[in-house]
Amino acid sequence: MTTHSIKQQTGMIYQSISGFYYVWSEGKSYTTKPRGNFRHQKTKPLVGDQVLFEIDLANEASDSRIIEIEERKNQLVRPNIANVDYAFVVMSLVEPNFSYNLLDYFLVSVEHHHIQSIILLTKYDLLVEEKGDEHAQAFVEEIRAIYQKIGYEVIVIDDTEAKIQAVIDSIKEGVYVVMGQSGVGKSTLLNRMLPGADIETAEISDSLNRGRHTTREVTLYPLGEGFIADTPGFSAIEFENIEKEELAECFPEMRAVSHLCKFRSCQHLNEPQCAVKEAVSDGTISSIRYQNYEQIYEKIAQRKPVYNRKNN
Repeated sequence: MTTHSIKQQTGMIYQSISGFYYVWSEGKSYTTKPRGNFRHQKTKPLVGDQVLFEIDLANEASDSRIIEIEERKNQLVRPNIANVDYAFVVMSLVEPNFSYNLLDYFLVSVEHHHIQSIILLTKYDLLVEEKGDEHAQAFVEEIRAIYQKIGYEVIVIDDTEAKIQAVIDSIKEGVYVVMGQSGVGKSTLLNRMLPGADIETAEISDSLNRGRHTTREVTLYPLGEGFIADTPGFSAIEFENIEKEELAECFPEMRAVSHLCKFRSCQHLNEPQCAVKEAVSDGTISSIRYQNYEQIYEKIAQRKPVYNRKNN
């Protein structure tokens, strides 16, 4: 490469296959390979990374070279992706039955990564069949009343194309992932949003592989104003990276009032003059959400410490 024919550009990695990284930049796709010194730095580019890369204008057939990876704002392990802005948290209303507890587990995990959640409620038609229209509507309104009040968008979807289109229309600029427990319809939903992507729908294999690293690579597809990962996210929740002192920050409604607590280090459990507990008492904060906070706090408090073993 001669220096005068080299052009530098920034872009986002949207796919990685066998050591090649495909970067979307200025409305075009570029095949790139990382500069050798990333290996020495033990840094590996990830899908979702914003990168600086070099193009050889004298030889457009040659692979471009990634020379810099911008600092990541977050990184998920399942799927293995960086710089996620939004998460569609998928919860079924029936089969499996809706669980406030599980939903809050997902929301806390997502909040910890500073990702904005959108709650998708699936299988509404099955709930109507099972419980009747009146009960189904009342149940959805109960969920909405709790979560929309604290800033989460709640979208109910069924088998109609109009509902799927409403989800697609809600996508803003940014990177999206889809996550939720097995059996709620994550892969089916992704297949309908990305009909050309041919996503595996065997969600049973997803639950069997829980906790293991699979070899399947994640790809970002343009959708609406943003990009969406074609690989469903984690179905098992762990809190190994959250400290108990940080937990209240992952509850937006607690975050909003905790500065009013008497003690700066208030954990909102047994302390006097706690603004969070007062808000629970007067109904400003949902008692369901607060109970789930207590439960997650206890899980984190009982977690066994992990020590880094160094080779002598």
